Amino acid sequence: MKKQRIAIPSMGEGGLEGHRAGHFGHCDVFTCIDAEDGKIVKVSTIENQEHVQGGCMVPVNLLAENNVTSLVVGGIGFRPLMGFRQVGIDVYHDSERLEIKPVIEDLLAGKLPLITDDQVCGGGGH
Repeated sequence: MKKQRIAIPSMGEGGLEGHRAGHFGHCDVFTCIDAEDGKIVKVSTIENQEHVQGGCMVPVNLLAENNVTSLVVGGIGFRPLMGFRQVGIDVYHDSERLEIKPVIEDLLAGKLPLITDDQVCGGGGH
């Protein structure tokens, strides 16, 4: 049985019917999806914590403490990407969709690529 805990940076209250935030570090909440064998078994949210410019390890530690195994982002800076790799969280890239449910379905179906070093952004939010 393959278990995953997937986090999506989300706007507002998040949830499966919510929308993905453009800048992961400044999202309102992280929508967390617990999946087993490619099926969604539980949906919850984690409040994001304030962090100042350059404090990009705050969300890394927050998600690591909440047993997240995968993260899906539209964009991410190099430092937090390295942080997620260090704590063993796989970071996937999807810049196309803003709705959370289809992003999760694509990830569970194996359609999303791991983000590569040349896809990182300079920070400051795009």
